[in-house]
Amino acid sequence: MTIENKVMLITYADSLGRNLQETAELLEKHFTDTIGGVHILPFYPSSADRGFAPLTYSEVDPDFGSWDDIALMSKDFYLMYDFMINHISRSSEYFNDFKNNKDQSPYADLFIRYKDFWPGGEPTQEDVDAIYKRKPRAPYIDVTFADGSTEKIWCTFDEEQVDLNLYTETTKEFVKHHLKGLSERGASIIRLDAFAYATKKIGTSCFFIEPDTWEMLDEVKEILEPYGVELLPEIHEHYSIQMKLAEKGYWVYDFALPMLVLHALYSGKSERLAHWLTICPRKQFTTLDTHDGIGIVDVADLLTPKEIEETKNNLFSQGANVKKVYNTLAYNNLDIYQLNCTYYSALGDDDDAYVLARAIQFFTPGIPQVYYVGLLAGKNDIELLEETKVGRNINRHYYSREEVEENLERPVLKRLFNLMRFRNSYPVFDGELTVVDTGVPSKLELTWNYGDLRASLQADMVTRQYTVHYVDEVTGEEIQLKDV
Repeated sequence: MTIENKVMLITYADSLGRNLQETAELLEKHFTDTIGGVHILPFYPSSADRGFAPLTYSEVDPDFGSWDDIALMSKDFYLMYDFMINHISRSSEYFNDFKNNKDQSPYADLFIRYKDFWPGGEPTQEDVDAIYKRKPRAPYIDVTFADGSTEKIWCTFDEEQVDLNLYTETTKEFVKHHLKGLSERGASIIRLDAFAYATKKIGTSCFFIEPDTWEMLDEVKEILEPYGVELLPEIHEHYSIQMKLAEKGYWVYDFALPMLVLHALYSGKSERLAHWLTICPRKQFTTLDTHDGIGIVDVADLLTPKEIEETKNNLFSQGANVKKVYNTLAYNNLDIYQLNCTYYSALGDDDDAYVLARAIQFFTPGIPQVYYVGLLAGKNDIELLEETKVGRNINRHYYSREEVEENLERPVLKRLFNLMRFRNSYPVFDGELTVVDTGVPSKLELTWNYGDLRASLQADMVTRQYTVHYVDEVTGEEIQLKDV
């Protein structure tokens, strides 16, 4: 199924219902008019990081279901799959074979061995300092082989996520084999996770290296094109990198929008948000919430350092059941780039503020993505957070089928779904956006035009009230969308 300009759901395979079958049934029963596509977060067998340390891409984790369940979902929705181009699981057959057979392993060239990468086998302190790291030291794990020898192997993220060497023919074939397999199994779009870490060269940051990164993306795009599968490179960084990707025709993420909308609603001022909506890429997927946190680094220079700090502080003071300690070592969370909170709770569990935030998202250029917790206007899950002591779990509640259906009766969801139905069914969002200069800092006005069709969002950041007016496709009359 080809990509449609309709709201896309982001969900784990076991969080909107217990498994893929229940997810598919819930979506078919309740969401065919509000959801057009589904990004199923990694559903492969995995050893860590909630699916992002895959053992293989050939199988569906049996705890979640089977390829048949995914095929069933693909009848009603276009699907996005993840491919972790930077790494594979330390527990995978590939790495185990390497540990057992070392140089004789057919997979030896999949991995980056310090002894081969660095002159003399070790980086200098200057080399280490230059690397864009996720740990406060050189990125590696010590590996003991079956023959008793030990080596340092490149590892950027969790110790279960061993980096791949994208420069070898062995890895290029590995990538091609699995991307073809996913393309043949129903993917409409593949999200290339952590791609900016995948290119590595001595004397660089080993992050988004040019031209290496572009060469890698071109190779992936070439693999996918015969299948009609699109590519979405995923990166959390300065917004200018998203602009670079967009200039070359790639789909991108709008990870700046979440903080900009929070800033507007906390401060009552819309200028920063309006500026971004004027310049942001048009071929993009928009977000307010994802399985990760609310990005900070993405909004640098779109907000001043003072405005970023004020927005972070307002999250903790105006948000519901969110504390600074949840973003510390006490909760296994030292990621300075993100804040962990559901978007509904970031807005104080306030229905008006939340529905307005979604209205702004749906009028932002691009295809809107709504995370499953956000789909149900979910509050912070303090119980799961305290049980696991993992900061990100505050926004990763497990919804049973019964819990999903109970939530559907809440007024905030009826209002949200009304907006989603309008966004999916009214074709004006294939047209052009005008960000109207209202002259009033608290006011935001967004107008879309497409042929004879027009839709306008007029919103007040202080009162958190809004209206949507649109031209009726049949009568040509201007109508106000009812807020049920």
